[in-house]
Amino acid sequence: MAKASTHLIEALRQTSKNLEKSQQYQWGHMGSCNCGRLAQEITQLSKSEIHSRAMNKHGDWNEQLNDYCPTSGLLMDDLITQMLNFGLDTDDLKHLEKLSDIKILKRLPLHNRHLKHNRKQDVIIYIDEWADMLEEELAEKIELPKIEQIMA
Repeated sequence: MAKASTHLIEALRQTSKNLEKSQQYQWGHMGSCNCGRLAQEITQLSKSEIHSRAMNKHGDWNEQLNDYCPTSGLLMDDLITQMLNFGLDTDDLKHLEKLSDIKILKRLPLHNRHLKHNRKQDVIIYIDEWADMLEEELAEKIELPKIEQIMA
């Protein structure tokens, strides 16, 4: 599961905002799909650069994540490494591509739990809820001093 951090939460929120404003969502394009949009934010690569890297391997994001090798020297594996170093894991990315993480889906109202992985508005809902969940996890880790300690 993703490591809750301010930089990951910010990347998710910015990805959601960019997706909301953009007309260029395309689930079948490796740089414009669910993972591709987050990869753009994390790596600062363009959608075409991400897609080009992906075309040097076979398969969609899920297959490329299954075949991921951090020492392959392949540009797509380097991109995935950047995303993992940002606090994600391969399962997070697989779930993002399919909008399938049960922890995130359970947080949504019942009428919103059947998201379509290739529908832009559903991707936005999923990413926003994921960011909210990570923000709550991060807030739980913050320990504030007791009032008595401050007053002493």
